[in-house]
Amino acid sequence: MRKKKVKTTLVILTRNEIEGMRALVGRIPFEAVDEHFVVDYKSDDGTIDFVKKRGIRIVPQENPGRGEAFRLSASVARGDLLVFFSPDGNEDPADIPRLLSKLAEGYDMVIASRFLPGSRNEEDSKLFRPRAWANKAFTLVANILWNRSGRSISDTINGYRAIRKAAFERMRLSATGYAVEYQMSIRAMRLGMKVSEIPTIEGERIGGESKAKSIPTGLRFVALILSEIWVSIRGSY
Repeated sequence: MRKKKVKTTLVILTRNEIEGMRALVGRIPFEAVDEHFVVDYKSDDGTIDFVKKRGIRIVPQENPGRGEAFRLSASVARGDLLVFFSPDGNEDPADIPRLLSKLAEGYDMVIASRFLPGSRNEEDSKLFRPRAWANKAFTLVANILWNRSGRSISDTINGYRAIRKAAFERMRLSATGYAVEYQMSIRAMRLGMKVSEIPTIEGERIGGESKAKSIPTGLRFVALILSEIWVSIRGSY
């Protein structure tokens, strides 16, 4: 009997996300994809047992870093179209089919943007919004240096996105931590890929603080910009 062709793959990225998984697993539209699995980095809070009890495949991540999680996911996925989802409360599961639908229109990568009309950033209700301001600054730099499409990307940093596996492989990503999403956006622009965005409503985080600490992550983004400038000058990865 021939196996069903796998076209779409949902990757759920976890590291101690038991509270988020409990709250969101019932809202994840698994029926919208052909394949789904969890990539987990050494969770010890019950996440692994929770996932196993629901019959969801787990791919163990041995080396740390979000960049490693992305690369491992792409190497394991059988689908041509990939969507990366983190069950931390910030990302709306209802956007999964919308991201994949945009890819099906012919785009190479689609980002769930927190800065388009109709979207919401988790800091929008606050007077002081350092994360949003930093995001916009890094996004501006990336658009100025690498975007030649005539259509600016509004949220180069958000990790909630979908991408063609072939496009992911072309990028030859090297970033290790949370800078990987920023590198994806930069290299997509540099390679002339077709990038689209959808507006998303960023929810409140479920269960603990963000693992992406602002200052260390910002410094990694600065180092990445300098590295990508050098790559652009050299003309190869």
